[in-house]
Parts: sequence; structure tokens; C-alpha cells
Amino acid sequence: MSEVELRYAGATDVGLVRDHNEDAWLASPPVFVVADGMGGHHGGDVASGIVVEEFARLAGTPGPLGAAEVSATLESCQRRILEYAAAHGAAGPGQWYAGTTVAAAVLVEDQASPRWLLVNLGDSRIYRLHDDQLVQVSVDHSVVQELLDAGLISEAEAETHPDRHVITRALGGPELPPADVWELPVGETGRLLLCSDGVSGLVSAAELARLLAASPDPAAAAEGIVAAALAAGGTDNATAVVIDVVGWPT
Repeated sequence: MSEVELRYAGATDVGLVRDHNEDAWLASPPVFVVADGMGGHHGGDVASGIVVEEFARLAGTPGPLGAAEVSATLESCQRRILEYAAAHGAAGPGQWYAGTTVAAAVLVEDQASPRWLLVNLGDSRIYRLHDDQLVQVSVDHSVVQELLDAGLISEAEAETHPDRHVITRALGGPELPPADVWELPVGETGRLLLCSDGVSGLVSAAELARLLAASPDPAAAAEGIVAAALAAGGTDNATAVVIDVVGWPT
């Protein structure tokens, strides 16, 4: 049984433009995930669903979890997505693709001090709210982020750049790209937010911080964040998972 006490919830919505939801999420302690699928003929929702299935299997694994188990899970996701894409593509003419981002938080308790293992592929994001300060932990794997890092565009230009939705790493490509991984002690984390770009692309960091601070209940916070994305135009599927650390061994 976990010695870390958590409260958590998630919410998702298809949005006001898309005809189906390619986002998927999981809240199954010690594993939490948001996956934003992409691809034609419902390939995206299948890809994100595979991620949730594989991480749910990880959540049910007995014994301590760590980077090796998460890496093996990503490999399983990649293999299954490629197998599905190959089978679907073989059924008809033309090129067919299924892919997905992954933003995951895995609670690791194999040491005296419990910690979060945070993993990212793509532009779904991981934030932490600690001492009323919202910090983006993950770094987008996107064309726009690379332009920002190179100093070629400004933050303001990034918000309207025509390639702002083009990502550079995801599951489902020819090869499994390296995921970014961070470790954070639970005592320095407070509240975590995992969200798809249907949230982060429409709701400012300042508004996310306000909504997270205003809603002590994780369910109300997640639902409020998704509602804010819809109010801002709802141009994409919107998904948010909120996790609170409310007690841990010292």
C-alpha cells in the first residue's frame, strides 16, 4: 500500500470544432497519464488508447516502479501502435498513420524519500503548482519550441506561429524517440497538472495558475480548466489531470 496520500481527478472534452476526441487520460495510482492522439481514420484515438492501456498495465505491476519500467512501457506502446498502423494501412490504399503524445507522472516509492518520475514525449504538458507558483516542468517537443530555443522567434510570435502544432517527437513514428524524464521529490511538488495542448494552447499560464489555486478539489480544478479551454474557443480536444500530494512519510 502506498505511503503517499493523493487526491486526483481528470476531465476531458471533444471541444467545439473536432468531431471526435483523440485525447485519453489515466488516473490509476501510482500512474497518471495524458495522451493526445493524431492520425486519420480514428488512428489518433486508438494510439492514445493504447498508451492508457499500457500505462494501466504498468499501474497494476507489483513491486516498485522506476525508469526502467516506464521505458519498457513506452516501448510496448510504440510496438502496439506500429502494429496497429501496419494492419490498418494494409487494409486499404494510401499511407496511414497513428501517433500520440505522452505526458506521464509515476509515483516512485522505492527509496526513503518518495518522488515523482515525470515523462514527456510531444507537446502535452506537465506543470507543478508549489507555494502558489506555477512552473512548467516539461519542454514541448515542437518546431516552435526549437525556434524559441534558438532565439529566432519571440513568445508572442510563438502563440500565432503557423507551425505551432507541429511536434518533433511522438509515439508512432518509424523509431521510438527519447523521452524527457525528470524526478521531483513529492515534498517539492504540491499539485501536478497534466494537460493536452487543447488546454495549454488556449489557456494562459496565468489563468491555469489562477484556476488551480482557486479550486482545492482536484475534480473542480480539472473541470474548470477544461471549461476555460472551451470558453477560449475549444478548437481542439481538451484534457486535464490534476494530482494533489496531501501526505507523505518523512
